[in-house]
Amino acid sequence: MIGFIRHGTTAWNMEHRIQGLRDVPLSDEGRAALRGARPPQQLARAHWFVSPLMRASETAELLDVMAVPEPLLIEMDWGEWEGRTLHELREQNPEAMRANEARGLDFRAPGGESPRDVQGRLVDWAEALLDQGPGPYGAVTHKGVIRAAIALALDWDMLPPDPVKLDWNAAHILRVSPTGAFEVVELNVPLTRESAS
Repeated sequence: MIGFIRHGTTAWNMEHRIQGLRDVPLSDEGRAALRGARPPQQLARAHWFVSPLMRASETAELLDVMAVPEPLLIEMDWGEWEGRTLHELREQNPEAMRANEARGLDFRAPGGESPRDVQGRLVDWAEALLDQGPGPYGAVTHKGVIRAAIALALDWDMLPPDPVKLDWNAAHILRVSPTGAFEVVELNVPLTRESAS
């Protein structure tokens, strides 16, 4: 069992900027929203991994989990489009952007990765986890990584409409079968909160 939690909010999230591999820290608002939050009970005994980017490692620290950095959990590389917004890109070249987005799993920014590439990384990581035992495991990572994992589990081609509405402030729990297939256990599992003392 693997529980995925997305990092907290950054200033670039609020500006709808594509972050990709840019090492953007959490915003003050993102840190405040995570204070007192903990993983759900199903992940209380999980062995944790974290993307090496600062926004993920800060989130793991605020969630009070000891996490091992895992390069395979880094956000999708958006190449030349990092720092831009999808709105800008769609306005700049609407036809090319429509055609690229219609590629679903094979959507790719110039010089970047596709969601299918991210899925390949996730499968490699999950196969290594299977050698360590059934878990539970936890991963503090990114929206692009979690969407790629859920697309694997639901056999979703990443074309609209999304098969499920995801709460990015919750955990998403998947299972990896002995054959390496991803399966949904439970999505949108609320984080727990420490009671005020």
